[in-house]
Amino acid sequence: MDISVIVPLYNEAESLPELEAWIARVMEENKFSYEILFINDGSTDESWEVVKRLKEHNPNVKGVSFRRNYGKSPALNTGFARAKGDVVITMDADLQDSPDEIPELYRMITEDKYDLVSGWKQKRYDPLSKTIPTKLFNATARKVSGIKNLHDFNCGLKAYRRKVVKHIEVYGDMHRYIPYLAKSAGFTRIGEKVVQHQARKYGKTKFGLDRFVNGYLDLATLWFTAKFGVKPMHFFGLLGSLMFILGFISVAVVGGMKLYNMYSGNAYSLVTDSPYFYLSLVLMILGTQLFLTGFVGELVVRNSPRRNDYEIEEELDIEK
Repeated sequence: MDISVIVPLYNEAESLPELEAWIARVMEENKFSYEILFINDGSTDESWEVVKRLKEHNPNVKGVSFRRNYGKSPALNTGFARAKGDVVITMDADLQDSPDEIPELYRMITEDKYDLVSGWKQKRYDPLSKTIPTKLFNATARKVSGIKNLHDFNCGLKAYRRKVVKHIEVYGDMHRYIPYLAKSAGFTRIGEKVVQHQARKYGKTKFGLDRFVNGYLDLATLWFTAKFGVKPMHFFGLLGSLMFILGFISVAVVGGMKLYNMYSGNAYSLVTDSPYFYLSLVLMILGTQLFLTGFVGELVVRNSPRRNDYEIEEELDIEK
């Protein structure tokens, strides 16, 4: 099969017939073999009934319906697990992503040999309250991930080589950082295509401003797991050791100053009267706790069944 189109949806009953017809037209014009996977994320409207009706008229339509709303990342992960196409396309169900982009995305994966191609809605039909935070968010994501050529990490319109979606796990709200997940899994050929942004035709957006706060927290999680996920002691142990040493030196300085004043006949006070003494103790305690956190993290990693689960691209015949 050439293409799997994955469409996560939540309360998009009005747009689904138009979207399905649009995708089918593009596929037939380009003679692609395809499937459309509608992942119903616990919709409370008639979305799932619409999907079942579409299936009756188009055997290429497939679907999964969650019992309740889980979020876009679980919907995408479920679609990835079931996709059979050589190229996997993801797009939103609200008609803001144009299926006319599919042939070129397919070409970039199959001919230009990209692992992943992300859309960039260079011209957006969104208010400033959404576009400005989005620009800041993407600038931060580029800096942290090291993927300098992407302008829009969170664009729903993306194309993947099949092997990519089978080797990454999208969970929580990590759909915003799928390019970073792919890079961390060793898929480094990541490209970008300017795509058309359609104005929303039906309903209203399902995302609020809280996604930007959550997005930064998720980015911090990804950065840490990518850099220190299999060696937590390198982070916690180093930071804890530095804090402990700094606290110990501070305690030594406070105690040394008292001893100096005692033997020099100068006025002196108890070390416990100095606020620096307590700050030093706090540093030593925090340093010890961080070091032990790294130690416990190492024990967890050591006992993980996936500690030596490495992604192998190719292997020649090797005697074992």
